[in-house]
Amino acid sequence: MESGKKQRQHHHVLVHGFGHGAWRWYKVATALSSAGHRVTALDMAACGARPGRAEEVSSFEEYSRPLLDAVAALPAGEKAVLVGHSFGGRSLALAMERYPDRVSVAVFVSAAMPAAGKPMTLVFQQLLQEQRPEDFYMDCKFETSGDPEHPVETLQFGPRYLEQRLYQLSPP
Repeated sequence: MESGKKQRQHHHVLVHGFGHGAWRWYKVATALSSAGHRVTALDMAACGARPGRAEEVSSFEEYSRPLLDAVAALPAGEKAVLVGHSFGGRSLALAMERYPDRVSVAVFVSAAMPAAGKPMTLVFQQLLQEQRPEDFYMDCKFETSGDPEHPVETLQFGPRYLEQRLYQLSPP
């Protein structure tokens, strides 16, 4: 970049993946802020420091409400850079569909992008069809609770699963 030219600043809205919170972005948010960008790292419903329990979140839209509200509240004419990690990509897709005029670009970080004209559940349907060993999910807990007519399914990662399947390359 030539000296004397000012770099264009952006508003980055960061959405964490499943089982995480806004804390997940602390290094990225710091780097972006240090470069002069505006950064909003969100806790999705019942995640991170946001109060509530997963079984109290009755729909994907309710889960995504923090992002939808943040994008809706952008000042007139402002477009955000949406960044979603893993499961956060699904929330990005919903926000992009709902507020196309308020999104400059979306970045899917290790996240499934929904296919145009296909239901958002397609990726999960494909994952469920994959053959996995019986003990693949190890000590994870799958639960169904809530209203029997509108049950809420939750997954809680177990410590062994986290250590061996998700963070096996991370130092203790």
